[in-house]
Amino acid sequence: MRAEGYRERKETVGRWEIRVVSYKVGDEWIATVDNVSPGANIAGASGKTREEAENKALERAKERLAATRTLTV
Repeated sequence: MRAEGYRERKETVGRWEIRVVSYKVGDEWIATVDNVSPGANIAGASGKTREEAENKALERAKERLAATRTLTV
């Protein structure tokens, strides 16, 4: 199988810049969310539509980023 409909975009969640990538494999859409620098994967999801997969992945990413502790110097 081949990935089709590849799309990549950048957004900001809180103080983090993230990249949302989505593509279709067979009948399923896959979406991943990573922080742009250093590019670590934060969340991923799949769904029957691009929007469903992206929304699931973004919700998981927002939950994880909200739970991230930050230190002030």
